[in-house]
Amino acid sequence: MEKRYQSLSLFEFQSRFPNDSACREYLAQLKWSQGYACVKCGKGRHCAGSSPLDRQCTSCGHTESPTAGTLFHGCKFPLLKAFYIVYYVSTCKSGMSSTELSRKLELRQKTCWLFRQKVMKAMESSGHFPMAGKVDVDETFVGGQDEQATGRSQGSKSLVVVAIERKGRGVARMYGKVIEKADRKNLKAFMGEHISPEAQVRTDGWSGYQGLEEVYPRLVREKSEKKGKNFPQLHRSIMMFKAWLRGVHHSVRYLQAYINEYTYRFNRHKMKEGIFENLLKRMVAAPPHPYKMVIA
Repeated sequence: MEKRYQSLSLFEFQSRFPNDSACREYLAQLKWSQGYACVKCGKGRHCAGSSPLDRQCTSCGHTESPTAGTLFHGCKFPLLKAFYIVYYVSTCKSGMSSTELSRKLELRQKTCWLFRQKVMKAMESSGHFPMAGKVDVDETFVGGQDEQATGRSQGSKSLVVVAIERKGRGVARMYGKVIEKADRKNLKAFMGEHISPEAQVRTDGWSGYQGLEEVYPRLVREKSEKKGKNFPQLHRSIMMFKAWLRGVHHSVRYLQAYINEYTYRFNRHKMKEGIFENLLKRMVAAPPHPYKMVIA
């Protein structure tokens, strides 16, 4: 049985991945765990490439490295340091900012920030496991103080819709998405991505949820009351996310990526074993994500 490297301590991580070669070998194992198939012609026979662990197709001659076509593609700094970024971001309780990564790894802050964006890309929800239990949904504004914004006015802040799956008095899962407007179209799209039609959905009385009973027959709308009294778990979850964002990252660009990071870690808070390995698998399975795609 393949050995799994779960819940690695820093010492265990350093022992398992002492250099770039060990990292490349591990990526090769992940990438071709189901067998080799040439990305150009689809044939399955190969020979050794010019560099260690590269594979060259014997039919068309195309050579592929363990990092090609993955989120490690085009990495301009040592692969070992890239693994350290994945390790720190995935295993530290609150993650780690690019500034702190820069200090620890002796890399430029901008370099750490960009690769961190790739790690967060791998943290996106697959959408394959929609919430099906008791689900609460609400919108919130995320950003600094805006004295010109009142009520549901957005001002310069970002509008985010959040959903949680309640379990007893706690929260089992959480998802969020940046939206342009809190209208029926945007709310329905978000709920379609993350909530099963069989779920028991609760929302407040906002007009954007009107008519969604057609898709969610068990949906009920009720007043939120002062300070979200009727939605305590949801509002506590939102406040915890905002506190994390301020405390770890202070201010951010491309908010959706940070929502993905927070919910990825939150949704696995009771199954921390394998989180580093799981994230590496996701990064190998995902296509490259260059800077121009980050800022798109």
